[in-house]
Amino acid sequence: MVRQMLIARSKASAVPTPEPQVNIASRTTGTWGFGTAVLAAAKVAGAYPEGWLFIAHRDDNGWTAALEGERAFANLASRSPILSSEERKVLGVDRSRTEALDRRTGLRLPYANGQTWTLTGGPHPMSTSVRSSIDLSGGDGKVLSARAGLAYTMCSSGKGWIRVIHDRGWATDYYHLSGNIKVSGKRIGDGVFLGNIGNDVSCGGSSTGAHVHFSLRYNNKYVAINGHAIGKWVIRQTGASYEGYALHGSERADVGDGLYNYGRLGFRQGIVDTDGGTYTIRRAGPATSYDQVGEVADGETVDIACSVRGETHTGRDGVSTNLWTRLRDGSYISDAYLWTGRSDPLNGWCP
Repeated sequence: MVRQMLIARSKASAVPTPEPQVNIASRTTGTWGFGTAVLAAAKVAGAYPEGWLFIAHRDDNGWTAALEGERAFANLASRSPILSSEERKVLGVDRSRTEALDRRTGLRLPYANGQTWTLTGGPHPMSTSVRSSIDLSGGDGKVLSARAGLAYTMCSSGKGWIRVIHDRGWATDYYHLSGNIKVSGKRIGDGVFLGNIGNDVSCGGSSTGAHVHFSLRYNNKYVAINGHAIGKWVIRQTGASYEGYALHGSERADVGDGLYNYGRLGFRQGIVDTDGGTYTIRRAGPATSYDQVGEVADGETVDIACSVRGETHTGRDGVSTNLWTRLRDGSYISDAYLWTGRSDPLNGWCP
């Protein structure tokens, strides 16, 4: 049944695909089945596979199957005895409804903190036209999980492609891996080894030069990585696929440049972005009429205590705001010079 579902999707696609891959992954009983289902791509440049977790159940009326992202999938997953309790909790949430996208992913770059890897490809697709992915290579070549979660090997070969489903609706894909771990719902921690950069195309597509094709998903769909923070770098897309750059404050890394892994950005933190300046001024209150009490360097990470309305300032991309952040030490900086991924308070309004 799952294979038939994939064949139907393949026929609906304008681009022909090879035979669908269905991987039961040893998770089956007489009445339940669970695994991965992949529409493999042709092994040519510009082709990308598409994959889902699937679940199937047989009752008196026969078999019912559903793919990740469908409401029926969440319904079946929430009560399936072949899933772990954590899988039922995570996969059993109906995420088919559209929700506001929060650009604070809570993810780190998929390699060791303190290493510098090369951004070899700016935002480009994975299966759909959405530019959800970037290419990374270099360092020690060891690809690590960008956050804790449930990990799944996608290709039926057991090679090349791992998906990690995190909290808050986020998931990340890692493709072209060499010597990857083989997992089916295993709980892994943050920064766990997934595999080495490589050129594997077990599920199709192409690869020139060992790298990891790192993709961002939200609520079971690929989403544009543009404007999201991966670690403490904000990814920006420009022009055509594979073009773009990353920003850490005002520090810019173009394709071919290095990305130093500063670690993850906390959900109550921001990155100072002076749009080309070297620092922003900390003040005793939310306006330039208040005394200067210090400075914060461009690119620094600050802890946010709460937010207030104050004097309007204009920052990167000409965006103006009257929101000010109160830091843990009681001083204030304008949100015009702070990247938080949101336009509203991260930690509530100040009393």
